[in-house]
Amino acid sequence: MTDLRNAWTGASALLFDLDGVLTPTAVVHEQAWQELFDGYLAGIGNEQGYQESDYFDHIDGKPRFDGVRDFLTSRGITLPEGPTDDAPSNQTVQGLGNRKNAIFNEIVDTRGVEPYEGSVKFINAALERGLKVAVVSSSRNAPAVLKAAGLDHHFEVVVDGQVAAGVGLPGKPDPATYVYAAGLLGLPVEECIVVEDAVSGVQAGAGAPFYAVIGVDRGAGRQTLLASGATLVVDDLYELL
Repeated sequence: MTDLRNAWTGASALLFDLDGVLTPTAVVHEQAWQELFDGYLAGIGNEQGYQESDYFDHIDGKPRFDGVRDFLTSRGITLPEGPTDDAPSNQTVQGLGNRKNAIFNEIVDTRGVEPYEGSVKFINAALERGLKVAVVSSSRNAPAVLKAAGLDHHFEVVVDGQVAAGVGLPGKPDPATYVYAAGLLGLPVEECIVVEDAVSGVQAGAGAPFYAVIGVDRGAGRQTLLASGATLVVDDLYELL
């Protein structure tokens, strides 16, 4: 697959991650996580603080509450789980996760969401070729983000964190959500391409016999994505046109 323009020739569908692939909301997620953990760590007197690398090392691409647990584990912190609807003010895994969600939604509501121009052109080109498309996101906010970005009309199939929880699917790096999306499109995984920017998402794509896994380097690093199982890596999806 050295010719990028032919990298998706022969496939029947594209399964897109959302944050960082179609929309720059990965940046918003990073901001929300930093605000959450800066406040939490300061409140408990932890001097190590939150580092930019923590997002890619422990959080990026994972379901929200897994991100909370993995980050806390990296700091040697254990908190009670709490109920799924725990108040954002509570010092529990679920409470912190819900607090992060509230911060994220506030940022999206006040600033809006602009999709990546190259990704929009790529979606349109895929639809013109007759490919099916779906969104597979760990975020439970995927439908709202797609609507805010003006992309919701393209995607009849959206498998987000809410859907995954409802049917009992494990999150990325397990391939289950991508496999489920392929099934909803009525296609075998061998005919579907996974498009991801996160290490955990690329690992999910590499965990099943998909047609290919296209990595989009938004900060994780080209070699890191290739080492995680990406078939090829681009800086922008426009390179595939």
